Amino acid sequence: MSKQDFHFLHNLKYDVPASIVVFLVAVPLCLGIALASGAPLFAGIIAGMIGGIVVTSFSDSQLGVSGPAAGLVVIVVGAINDIGAYEGFLLAVMIAGIIQIILGYLKAGIIGYYFPSSVIKGMLTGIGLIIILKQIPHSMGYDGDYEGDFSFFQPDGQNTFTELINALDYISYGALTVTIVSVLILILYEQPFIKKLSFSRIIPGPLVVVIMGILMSIFFQGSGELEIEREHLVSLPVAASLSDFFVQFTLPDFSYWTNTNVYVAGFTIAIVASIETLLSVEAVDKLDPYKRITPTSRELKAQGVGNILSGLIGGLPVTQVIVRSSANVQSGGRTKASAFIHGIFLLISAILIPTFLNLIPLASLAAILFLVGYKLAKPVLFKEMYKAGYSQFLPFMVTILGILFTDLLLGVALGMAVGIFYILWNNLKTPYHVTMEHKTPDKPYYLYLSEDVSFLNKAALMRTFNNVPDGCKLIVDASRTKHMHPDIMELIEDFRANADARGITFKLKGIDESPDWDSEHRFHHLVLHGVAPENKKKPV
Repeated sequence: MSKQDFHFLHNLKYDVPASIVVFLVAVPLCLGIALASGAPLFAGIIAGMIGGIVVTSFSDSQLGVSGPAAGLVVIVVGAINDIGAYEGFLLAVMIAGIIQIILGYLKAGIIGYYFPSSVIKGMLTGIGLIIILKQIPHSMGYDGDYEGDFSFFQPDGQNTFTELINALDYISYGALTVTIVSVLILILYEQPFIKKLSFSRIIPGPLVVVIMGILMSIFFQGSGELEIEREHLVSLPVAASLSDFFVQFTLPDFSYWTNTNVYVAGFTIAIVASIETLLSVEAVDKLDPYKRITPTSRELKAQGVGNILSGLIGGLPVTQVIVRSSANVQSGGRTKASAFIHGIFLLISAILIPTFLNLIPLASLAAILFLVGYKLAKPVLFKEMYKAGYSQFLPFMVTILGILFTDLLLGVALGMAVGIFYILWNNLKTPYHVTMEHKTPDKPYYLYLSEDVSFLNKAALMRTFNNVPDGCKLIVDASRTKHMHPDIMELIEDFRANADARGITFKLKGIDESPDWDSEHRFHHLVLHGVAPENKKKPV
């Protein structure tokens, strides 16, 4: 598709329905993360609005959605306690934004390009499974944990799996009924014959689910076991008037600028928020059906602007968040208009219709997130990654298990560690290959060194030299080698010195053939520079 095809006016019929879904998902997440952070509930809505309206305006991410992130909850709670006041913490959020803008100008966003594909796919799959597991209690009417928590160990002392068992003892039949009906509606909306109908393109399935959930919740009132209690509904702060609405905004207390904890918190938030953003950017770009690439350093600047403004008016820190971004992609969003419109919806709803939103059962939203989670963690993906080989499958699985049993960042770190291990392992196995011409005794062995031979190859090369038969001819071909660690050259020189004693005729091709280099010059050049010298002039 051409750039003109992605003009926001040409894609509103896709972006508006997607923005509605993202908005419905965002409301409880913003509130839940604010509650868990020990911040005012409205601080989460502020961060959602800033992420949708401000960050999107400065960002070039077409499908990414920004807002408050569960990954920062522990940091926020600790920072508020250390600083001593929420108003002082807001100053730390602004400082985090300034640091992110600096990182953007330093081109630090390039770090995002170093996450392996297997780890990103594992992250998306892990998030999909976490979404499903975490929403099961909410779908049954048991809301012991806050909406948006993705850590294995929960603030209420439970973990992801014990929470599932506990939910069986607190089943709300009204919530469970809403979940079942909602899932059936969403499955029906996925059928080809429904997609062909014009109304399905105008009214998205998740909106039907939410309306049906509200109607069922009202119908079940006073019906005993089917009644959905207040704690199982969305809980948006309600302002009595427009003036009361603006009172909910909080200004930072700049007198805390002498508090060192403000700067520690600001730096910590900037680093963690930037890493989460870069991970989300990579993941969303992979989900993008049109494979557009987000400028990562510009994204850091956009997040920085967002955090400065969020801190200035009382909001939580913002990052690009994978759950809302995934919901945007899965709902058919095409341009960043969907993220922007979702921010407008958050603002309008907080002013005009908070009472209506507070009728939405969390079970309805759980059903919507079930579909998002399933699309991220389809079983066929496991089969595809297994067929790709262990070097892809193991980092993929370790990332998934790490996310399931720890949290997002640690899970990705574990997957990265396994991915790096495979890089090192392959490097150890393939620094060279050995051939023997025609496999006859009078023909030499050839040992071809690769372009880059590091100290990690030392043990393998030493083992190969020890296995070379006595009395043979060995040619080590380094003509293609561009980088050779001094330890490797020292090992080769040691073997050369011992070759006569074993009756081995030795030649180092690509280095020995140059008349400008004697053994001493060759060795010292490599010790100083770590590169093969065959193309260099003799030093003065």
